[in-house]
Amino acid sequence: MAPAFDLVCLSHLRWDFVFQRPQHLLTRCARERRVFFIEEPETDPGPARLVVGTRPEGVTVVTPHLRPGLDAEATALLLRALLDDFFREQHIARYALWYYTPMALGFTRHLAPLATIYDCMDELSAFRGAPPALRELERDLFSRADLVFTGGQSLFEAKHGRHHSVHLFPSSVDTAHFAQARTHAGDPPDQAPIPGPRLGFFGVIDERLDIELVDGIAAARPDWQLVMVGPVVKIDPADLPRRPNIHYLGSKQYTELPAYLSGWDVALMPFARNEATRFISPTKTPEYLAAGKPVVSTSIRDVVRPYGERGLVRIADTVAETVAAVEASLAEDANARLVECDGFLSSMSWDRTWRRMHSLIQDVVEQRVPSSTVTGLANRTAPLEREATSLTASISAGEEPDSTIAGRL
Repeated sequence: MAPAFDLVCLSHLRWDFVFQRPQHLLTRCARERRVFFIEEPETDPGPARLVVGTRPEGVTVVTPHLRPGLDAEATALLLRALLDDFFREQHIARYALWYYTPMALGFTRHLAPLATIYDCMDELSAFRGAPPALRELERDLFSRADLVFTGGQSLFEAKHGRHHSVHLFPSSVDTAHFAQARTHAGDPPDQAPIPGPRLGFFGVIDERLDIELVDGIAAARPDWQLVMVGPVVKIDPADLPRRPNIHYLGSKQYTELPAYLSGWDVALMPFARNEATRFISPTKTPEYLAAGKPVVSTSIRDVVRPYGERGLVRIADTVAETVAAVEASLAEDANARLVECDGFLSSMSWDRTWRRMHSLIQDVVEQRVPSSTVTGLANRTAPLEREATSLTASISAGEEPDSTIAGRL
């Protein structure tokens, strides 16, 4: 049996933003061990600090706060000093590091984990505003990682030749949660006044959305209502199409999504076909299907394979194709579709995905611990500790943020 260890996750995503792959997996991990979710820094004029809090899912969320204007080197060294202090306070000595962003290597490469995992859920370098250093840091992370997980088939194909232990873990689903949409009675207050038929989308509204397609569908069929649920990020809200039959309802909690889905006639995935969507594997695909909704999507590779090929999702890229696909969806035999979808989803669950991931991590830890003398912070080199401590002291002396940790548990 592997020894007890903590899991420390380094993420570019906020825990409280949208409940998606990291939240599904790490919530399950937190049932059996301590999980610390380290977010990217926020900026404010106060002293440098870590704001720490425990979420209902059992995960401890750690958000660094730094003064704006620090350069990359000072930011990395200050984050390292803050994190070192936090590890000592929380007695984090045996741990695995779980990366969602290679950018976190700038302040964690000195750590000595029992296992290093890279859960590659997106091709981050293709996203708008991606840091120039991201590709190089990903190469570094590949050289350090014991395990690489990918969130879809396309990412697996792109990454499997770069590491000796790459494993495909495509988006899964909490079927019971979304199946509530099949029996839910009543609309949420902001959706209730919207007439039907309704075409719905939930998710982050950003550069991956084909806003011209959305506008074209709404223009072609003004009798259809497009319901858009989710936060708008990285694009100007003023650039979104505005028509009487397009309704932006904003962010919703994960627990609320089945209630919105229940009132839709068709679920849409109108993704643009660009570099940012080349490797995506939308988690919403099986979630829409579990909710019992017919789905129409653009030709995203990880939707076409397997969902489109198996006839579970209709694929359409143009306005005319999408209108025809929606019309077919509205006229179809729902019972036959539900039988097919339920059979396909029966082998998919986040519980199963996490068990498989956990087994791989345990194997790494069990192989390493007997012969390893590394126990975490106690084995870091003295020069590294002195460098981080010296930087913190010099920043404090120069009226830069100090390294006091606030918001402790």
